[in-house]
Amino acid sequence: MRISGLMGSVEAVRRKLRAVTSVVEDRSATEHEKANAAALKARLEQRLKDAGAPAGDWTDNAFRLGRWATEVKKSASPASPKGDWTDNALRLGKALRRGYKRWSSE
Repeated sequence: MRISGLMGSVEAVRRKLRAVTSVVEDRSATEHEKANAAALKARLEQRLKDAGAPAGDWTDNAFRLGRWATEVKKSASPASPKGDWTDNALRLGKALRRGYKRWSSE
């Protein structure tokens, strides 16, 4: 599962949790509605704990930054090995370009 998909599902669970909490705190809700909402709230909180997501404060940004940095490290292409023939070709190309620029500017 991609990181963005995981974070999207965590955000969806948090939205549901906020909605359920509002039902629990609503004075006009019946006892059965409050009991169902409390049970659902417990299940949603457990899903958040199982997902290993942060608590929903400022640490969320640090958590996402760390996950993003880890993903960027994994997806980066490996560096080319040093000492192969392309290094010499690169140096030769740079030298020719500098020489051509000097020659064409005079």
